[in-house]
Amino acid sequence: MLGLVRRRRGAGLGGGGAMSPRRLEFLLLLALIATAIVAVSLGESPLSAAQYHQALTDPASAPGEVLWTIRLPRVLMAALVGAGLGLAGATMQGLLRNPLAEPGVLGVSATAGLGAALAIAGGLAALPGAIEAAALAGALLAGAVVVGLAARFREPEVLILFGVALSAFAGALTALVFNLSPSPVAVAEVLAWLMGSVENRDFTDILRAVAPMAIGAGLCLYAARGLRMLTLGEEAAQMSGLPMARLRVAAVAGSALLAGASVAAAGVIGFVGLAAPHLVRAAARDDPARLLRPSALAGAVLLVAADLAARVMPTEQELKLGVVTALFGAPVFALLAWRAARSWRS
Repeated sequence: MLGLVRRRRGAGLGGGGAMSPRRLEFLLLLALIATAIVAVSLGESPLSAAQYHQALTDPASAPGEVLWTIRLPRVLMAALVGAGLGLAGATMQGLLRNPLAEPGVLGVSATAGLGAALAIAGGLAALPGAIEAAALAGALLAGAVVVGLAARFREPEVLILFGVALSAFAGALTALVFNLSPSPVAVAEVLAWLMGSVENRDFTDILRAVAPMAIGAGLCLYAARGLRMLTLGEEAAQMSGLPMARLRVAAVAGSALLAGASVAAAGVIGFVGLAAPHLVRAAARDDPARLLRPSALAGAVLLVAADLAARVMPTEQELKLGVVTALFGAPVFALLAWRAARSWRS
């Protein structure tokens, strides 16, 4: 599957020439700040200029509650999850040397979703943080297995094939939860979770997600040197003198933590980890190490913008965030596959 796709240099969707990493990150940070300001300012319930002034001067007022208690945590959670997915996607693409790789390729997202489904079906939804803990536990379990494989096998195809198998198995078990659940309410809750959303998140949820994401990000950034060496080939990387086995394990563990924490915080959200690295690949000189931080920022911008679109779309019921990202991400995936197919003929 993914392992059959050849990696092609300069195939980023961002186009254009290369720029310095600092300038790229600065521009992406400005884009993130601008998108976040717009996302906090707009919503399903429009506020007048007087209400915005009241919210800024009196955070305890009703407009202040809307702005600072409802919208701001939602925007921050979307940015955090998007950054985690973007960074995990860039790490996986560099490790597997495959432009179609994304965080879900390891099977971690599916197992995290299974953990959440079991918690909801088991009646634990009323306990604060229980669903998130179950999702993270499922992700860590799958991540531990994948890390063990990464330590034993150097071939990226092994991780890809095992990840596909793990995703299929977790998906089958999740379907079994749907099938055996006696409560239609529980089934609806599981389905809503699997579609992904940052609705009704608060600062406690954000703080709960920061620790595992920070550890995962640190591991991915630590593995950056190894990702750069892998562009020269497996043999050259082994002769470089770098602890490649340790760096490979760090990349897998970091990606698994980021993906698992993202699913625990916001449910299953696809395509962000796939699309974000491609938006900045050309500007980052197609260097996996240079690509990590810009991909995190691009993922944050994408998910904040997607959540804003979900909130302001004129629909009777608010669209789930995972639905919005899939609607825009599927054409991106098709474009990448088309470009890869063209490269096979050249």
